[in-house]
Amino acid sequence: MSPVRRPARLAALAAVSALTLAVGCAPADEGDEPSGSDATASCKKADLPLKTAGKLTIGTDSPAYEPWFVDDDPSNGKGFESAVAYAIADQLGFSEDEVVWETVPFNTSYQPGEKTFDFDINQISITEERAKAVTFSEPYYKAAQAIVALESSPYAKATSFADLKDAQFGAQVGTTSLTAIDQIGPAKKPRVYDDTNQATKALEVGQIDVLVMDLPSAFYTTAAVLSKPGTIVGQFQPDTGQSEEFGLLLQKGSELVTCLDEAIGELREDGTLADLEKEWLSETTGVPELS
Repeated sequence: MSPVRRPARLAALAAVSALTLAVGCAPADEGDEPSGSDATASCKKADLPLKTAGKLTIGTDSPAYEPWFVDDDPSNGKGFESAVAYAIADQLGFSEDEVVWETVPFNTSYQPGEKTFDFDINQISITEERAKAVTFSEPYYKAAQAIVALESSPYAKATSFADLKDAQFGAQVGTTSLTAIDQIGPAKKPRVYDDTNQATKALEVGQIDVLVMDLPSAFYTTAAVLSKPGTIVGQFQPDTGQSEEFGLLLQKGSELVTCLDEAIGELREDGTLADLEKEWLSETTGVPELS
């Protein structure tokens, strides 16, 4: 599949009023909200503050899992995040051959310091803690957390957090899913794994009773990853009552964030993000809410 292409270009946004531009260019405080940072004066391709002139460098982890990527190949335009990345690149004026992908481990992407990529796209939840070290774009996706169990597990029929109190939980290190386990209040300390692959294997062999992950990944895991029949026990929202939000991650203070925010806004307004979500991510209906 070819990446989604839209005729709209951010160059058209150059006609914004002088007042709007002045506000957008004002430097932000270190303690500002996760999305938004310093602004750049122009979103024309030639004026973008890039790591490599004429190239848009995008980071993500390896392996790159479905439904976010397909065939462990971010450059093929298939999978939700690959398609979103290319749609954003198109908005910024980049052709497919001007996009460069590099491998960035998930749990190092949001650490402080110089970045070698222009932005990272890897189901990275926007949090205030992470935003102290990096800059986030506006969200391109909102997701709930989900609890996965083997169908043979006594916890597969749980209908509340209380039913899961004695379960051994597990999650990937550095994820919001791991943090969200505190909301459930299990009696046992959660087990932590370096990646989703290890966490899934732990569920299969009985090291953990239930696995917490974002809902779209839970659909794929139960349908195509587990070697034993699995089920999604239920879904839940963070304590704030808001959906978990995924954002593009940039080096702290990167001026490119303003143009990325504009690109995401255009893709949301013209329906592209909704179309890509429908195409690449599983339906979330029918999964019960847990509390």
